[in-house]
Amino acid sequence: MRQIRAGFTLVELLVVIAIIGVLMGLLLPAVQYAREAARNSSCLNNIRQIALATSNFEAAQQAFPPARIYQKQVGTPGLDCGGEEPSWLVRIMPYVEQQNLFGKWDLSKRYRDHDPAITAVPLPVYICPSRHSVDSANTPPVDMSVIVRLPCGCHGRIQITVVGGATGDYAGNHGDPTPGATGGPNDYYYGGNGNGIIISSQARCIMRDGQRVPGPWVDRVRISDVRDGLSNTFLVGELQVRPADLNTMPYNGPLYNGEDLAAFARVGGPGVPLTRTRDEAPGPILGFGSWHPNSCNFAFGDGSVRGIDPLIDTQTLGYLCNRADGQVIADTNL
Repeated sequence: MRQIRAGFTLVELLVVIAIIGVLMGLLLPAVQYAREAARNSSCLNNIRQIALATSNFEAAQQAFPPARIYQKQVGTPGLDCGGEEPSWLVRIMPYVEQQNLFGKWDLSKRYRDHDPAITAVPLPVYICPSRHSVDSANTPPVDMSVIVRLPCGCHGRIQITVVGGATGDYAGNHGDPTPGATGGPNDYYYGGNGNGIIISSQARCIMRDGQRVPGPWVDRVRISDVRDGLSNTFLVGELQVRPADLNTMPYNGPLYNGEDLAAFARVGGPGVPLTRTRDEAPGPILGFGSWHPNSCNFAFGDGSVRGIDPLIDTQTLGYLCNRADGQVIADTNL
């Protein structure tokens, strides 16, 4: 009897391979979408935890944390010290279950004078998984040329070494850019000039070991100062940084370094839009932006979190960043 052998012909095998290829092509985008959805969910949860920690800080201190300690352009006597101390993301560490790490910091001591073993510690809650892994969230020291205001009142360029440290993906809302950024005394980045919730503040100078160092901060933003309402004002959001600028100063510098404002606080409004794509070039003032498609995640002052359309018009964005401009944006307009 003739034996019949079962099996695939070459044509059948090629057809099966082609079908598998088509199915894989259909499945891969779905897998990628599911992964990004999971990363976006994790990002929203991080922002929620930061917002909760900031609210707990406010309840304990009766004021939101200062973005950093920084003087006026012309320092006010008694308030004319500091400017290089740790940022607000150090101050809220006890409220993100990092009391042990917080205990190693000195808020009146310059960031650069702390042990690099402390300044280089990234925290998962400060990292968006679409951008960083915990192991990659660091930037090395770098030599750079900067323009500074000299005692003569003129400007000059000097060479400095910017210290490195852990980086992150979230920034406090410093306000909108209406105070200015032109070198004048009202510029938003000077102490007390910001109109957001997490703003730069002057500090009362105290004596320690024979040196004048910053003590209590004085430009205190309280809940009552958020006159537009906590549910209508941003508290924290994703900061703008391109893949090419990741872990690169000034776009994504050390988030604990109070000298590097853009590393932990941003503004938004006319002239400073949300970035539309992850590869969009930054403007002259760094703002908020996301790597999530069609959404930039924010927490509001009341702790609620949501994704904001990157195409939001800049005027509306400015209203959401300014804590007391009298412009309340209905939820239906976002």
